[in-house]
Amino acid sequence: MRTDFLDYDLPSHLIAQEPAAQRDASRLLIMRRADRSLEHRSFRDLPELLAPGDLLVLNDTRVVPARLVGQRERTGGKWEGLFLRAAPDGTWELLCQTRGRLLEGETVLVEPGPLRLTVLRQQDGHWLVRPKTMGPALELLERHGRVPLPAYIRKGQARDDDRDRYQTVYARRAGAVAAPTAGLHFTPEIFARLDERGIGRAFVTLHVGIGTFQPIKTEDVSQHRMHREWGELPAATAATIADCKSRGGRVVAVGTTTVRVLETAAAAASGPVWPWCGETELFIYSPYPFRCVDALVTNFHLPRSTLLLLVAAFAGVELTRQAYQTAVDHQYRFFSYGDAMLIL
Repeated sequence: MRTDFLDYDLPSHLIAQEPAAQRDASRLLIMRRADRSLEHRSFRDLPELLAPGDLLVLNDTRVVPARLVGQRERTGGKWEGLFLRAAPDGTWELLCQTRGRLLEGETVLVEPGPLRLTVLRQQDGHWLVRPKTMGPALELLERHGRVPLPAYIRKGQARDDDRDRYQTVYARRAGAVAAPTAGLHFTPEIFARLDERGIGRAFVTLHVGIGTFQPIKTEDVSQHRMHREWGELPAATAATIADCKSRGGRVVAVGTTTVRVLETAAAAASGPVWPWCGETELFIYSPYPFRCVDALVTNFHLPRSTLLLLVAAFAGVELTRQAYQTAVDHQYRFFSYGDAMLIL
């Protein structure tokens, strides 16, 4: 498949700069694969669109304040970094942006101080740094980091309310540098109505990394290399999925990150889903034999992204193209703070 399949025209005013006034007030575009139909609904209608016995599976990762802003001690120049992960030896892996060229051994001063980072070396397009302040990475980020909004939202400039809104209401396990955005629409009220209808839920974890959102730059999509992300499918979730399948219920994945955990675990088991924990670099594009997922809740994704490829593999290439054009024509809001789709 060629990369140019992933292109579509999106007016800039449709890129959501703010979340919906209420989480569940987003619009919901229904895609039915069986008859290739599209329907316009509200996210609040989700409980009635699913059937008793269905199972929602959600990603409970928690976004860490991974954006770091400061200056280079040697030059006084502005510097910005995005925390990706911490190694067992205490070094941090960052994406860095600054004028000029970072030098090995120089010091970066992170605001608000006093957090000082020593630049070690560049590796695979990232920088390795070592904080001079002792302590767990997540604790240091809570004190010195900012919400890592994507650049297409207010040029990445977060406000205080983004700490809540760029996080799902069920976020539990800290480690993501980007939100699993399909989950941002859920509220306690939605969950209560799902419970009333006999629709279950279970959780997996995938700590979303920057690689999930990097555009595909190769002409042939099969040549694109996914970055590894850590995930887990607990034993309790595996048992709940097996019970759902045995009763004829549908597994409804909330977000492409959840799909990647479920399908990684299913592929590893070569059949029914078993507990799984580790790193995944699963890259899903058409044709792909989905083993676990029956339906998908997802947001609208960037052109030339692996997320859009996954959706096209699940819904079908032509139906996906039709749905995206329909969403543009009907002024849906796109990307992280935008509206949602339900693919049945």
